[in-house]
Amino acid sequence: MGRNNERNIKKHNDKLHKAQDKVKEAEVIRKEKLKQIVKKFNENNSTKNS
Repeated sequence: MGRNNERNIKKHNDKLHKAQDKVKEAEVIRKEKLKQIVKKFNENNSTKNS
């Protein structure tokens, strides 16, 4: 029995895709937080300058 059987390949791919999805999700969350921070910063600056 070889190691590269269908079940092992599927298990590996599922694990890999799960990890990749986790990274993508973290990136999206980071971008969203950054948007919120920039928005808040801009609001604070506009009130100080007015």
